[in-house]
Amino acid sequence: MAVTQSNVVTACKLLIGGKWLDSSTTEYGTVTNPSTGEVIARVPMSGGQDVDRAVTEAHKAFPEWAETPAVERARIMMKFRSLLETHYEEIAKTVTREHGKTIAEARASVSRGIEVVEFALGIPSLIMGQSIENIARNVDCETIRHPLGVCVGITPFNFPAMVPLWMYPVALTCGNTFVLKPSEKVPLSSCLIAELLLEAGLPDGVFNIVHGGKEAVDALLTHGLVKAISFVGSTPIARYIYQTGTAHGKRVQSAGGAKNHIIIMPDADVAQTVQAIQASAFGCAGERCMAGSLAIPVGKAADAIVPALVDAAKAMSVGRTDTGSQVDMGPVITHEHLVRVTSLIEKGLSEGAQLLIDGRNVKVVDAPKGFFLGPTIFDKTRPGMSIVREEIFGPVLSVVRTDSIEEAVALGKDCPYGNGAVIFTNSGRAAREFKHHFNAGMIGINVGVPAPMAWFPFTGWNNSFFGDLHIQGQESIYFYTQQKMTMTRWFEQTKNKFQDPIWKARG
Repeated sequence: MAVTQSNVVTACKLLIGGKWLDSSTTEYGTVTNPSTGEVIARVPMSGGQDVDRAVTEAHKAFPEWAETPAVERARIMMKFRSLLETHYEEIAKTVTREHGKTIAEARASVSRGIEVVEFALGIPSLIMGQSIENIARNVDCETIRHPLGVCVGITPFNFPAMVPLWMYPVALTCGNTFVLKPSEKVPLSSCLIAELLLEAGLPDGVFNIVHGGKEAVDALLTHGLVKAISFVGSTPIARYIYQTGTAHGKRVQSAGGAKNHIIIMPDADVAQTVQAIQASAFGCAGERCMAGSLAIPVGKAADAIVPALVDAAKAMSVGRTDTGSQVDMGPVITHEHLVRVTSLIEKGLSEGAQLLIDGRNVKVVDAPKGFFLGPTIFDKTRPGMSIVREEIFGPVLSVVRTDSIEEAVALGKDCPYGNGAVIFTNSGRAAREFKHHFNAGMIGINVGVPAPMAWFPFTGWNNSFFGDLHIQGQESIYFYTQQKMTMTRWFEQTKNKFQDPIWKARG
């Protein structure tokens, strides 16, 4: 993997067939520390040649790995889990360094990734089939689940450790081999964790890593030996991944972006609600598909909630996260992304929204080249505005005031996304109406971020997900396996004619 020693920036390598290899490309991108803007690694922008090498090695390793008993595969994953715990702090610090999360956020993301490994440890029972005796006279029927072959993961920048861990622990324990293409912005965490997989005893070629951008992605989407593709990222790319992958005969699960609604009823507990919204909107600098970016107070709820939200946001500390200092929020991922989010703030102003707190004013004295933006809150926004309609993917919260829960729920009907939505209330009726009618796949009731734990699927709807089987939970087992049904009939054995006295007489 790539490391930085004595300010010498080295290049990330590819993991192919159990070996760390140089890429065949001459084109390299840079990995930066968002807190400082400093280049910390170089990443190869691999093309079809490197992808073919990785996929071919995964294909070669598949038959032996698929025949490895599920219990043995789970035991390797158990060793892997132990190594993740041992190197927990090192992984979290790597996430912070290349992404900019606070150390608390990085630790939490690693923990959520480990949960998926724990889920995968139950693979012997998770892949059990079904059977019934005498489904017809003297006919028995059973189903069993088989691995697919070479599976691919294409992952985003916002969770360098967690999102890849959503994918390959399940794929591998199901008996597949895997090729991971991490985001070229944050490849270091994946390389570090891959070393732990090898140390756990995973056979050569079962897990591989390639780096790069669109050229590498397209090579994976169209490669004849790839059977399934898992993706997490923005909606336009998620749609492209799904359309291209399925057009080339791949099974695809493709999770996209979101615009998540937080409805606040007049009876909501103000202190608890503000704390939850603050974490949802500004946690991870707003760079997550489950961020609550639309606050929708109903009736008089706005009178108490909006001023309290402004006070809470103003009290948040923003600063560099790579020094171990305790701050509430770190930088966004790159200078380019900072410019994009800032431009959307400016667009909100031009469209008539009221800016209550402006994160563009944040200055971090000890990191003048860092990519910092403070919490930003707009009030009195309208459904047609860009900041209400578009996924910003930054620490920007828009307040849309409504007169009734029906009006608040109707906003969700018009939203093209459908990841998550939350209501804060003490009313069982309001909670039930919201739960039943809101147009999103993940619902929270007095929960700021309704992201499921590993045992439940990540069930985005609409333009937030393309495919049939979601990431995580039992659906992930179905995604990474194919089902075979066998019907059996055994006839009653007849007497050997040569033992019959008549045949003996003729003999």
